[in-house]
Amino acid sequence: MNITAKSTSLADLVVGATCKISSVELKGLLRRRVMDLGMVPGTPVQCIRKSPSGDPIAFGVRNTTVALRSDDASMIKVYPYIVYGGESV
Repeated sequence: MNITAKSTSLADLVVGATCKISSVELKGLLRRRVMDLGMVPGTPVQCIRKSPSGDPIAFGVRNTTVALRSDDASMIKVYPYIVYGGESV
């Protein structure tokens, strides 16, 4: 697998997609809590499930599941993985 150069946010991932965190742009206590849960730059993350309304979203991080509101997930920038051939997963 390769990593694309185009950055997006966790909120934009489709269910089943895997990515790598590039930056955490949250502020204050929420930033600290998210980083304490293991969401730091360079960490692989997978989108596990989205609720029907799209909020919250469940992510697999370091062998645990973390649910975030879509507004908060949009403040975490990621590089999605792609499969050889250009199709993203």
